[in-house]
Amino acid sequence: MTTAGALDVIVAALAAIPPAEWAAVALALGYLLLAVRQNAWCWACAIASSAIYLVLFAQGGLVMQSALQVFYIGMGVYGWRAWRGGAGASVEALPVTRWSARQHALGIGLALVLSVLNGWIVARSQGGLVPYVDSFVAWVSVLATWMVARKVLENWLYWMVVDTVAAALYWSQDFHATAGLYVLYVVIAVRGYFAWRADLARSVMTATGRARA
Repeated sequence: MTTAGALDVIVAALAAIPPAEWAAVALALGYLLLAVRQNAWCWACAIASSAIYLVLFAQGGLVMQSALQVFYIGMGVYGWRAWRGGAGASVEALPVTRWSARQHALGIGLALVLSVLNGWIVARSQGGLVPYVDSFVAWVSVLATWMVARKVLENWLYWMVVDTVAAALYWSQDFHATAGLYVLYVVIAVRGYFAWRADLARSVMTATGRARA
């Protein structure tokens, strides 16, 4: 294939992507960029993006991804309140924290068990490997989203893994713009991890300074 032919294929693929998916992609990207900056408005973007994806994934036959959007919408409301300090802006903002090895082991173990069980249930009617990958992405995303809402630093490490798997899943199901978004997500997750880790270090230094004063 010539260079011109390859460009024609790419342009045609981009043109075939529905406007609704582009809108969901833009809002999802806004969510992640604002989350890196610990801006509570990220949750508004997440709710809007998830509402669109709920319909798109249901139409595309991705059962667990569609159900996941309902969870995302609920977590968007919870995350907004948690990051804003609950009742009002006068309450101290939620700080970045870390999980213990035990918490990670429990979280990962539960997510994997649910992924296999859920994948097996869906695969009985659909068949193939997709239901298992779909379930893995869904349940690990549930865990990672909860960690974001509680500002657990390691959420970004989880996203690096699940976003890589999700990109392959979405590409295989012809959600090409979304697949590209998730590749970008992996890069942003790396930035998010180091940004949040720096913020945690500053918080620890501030707390240590206060304790010595």
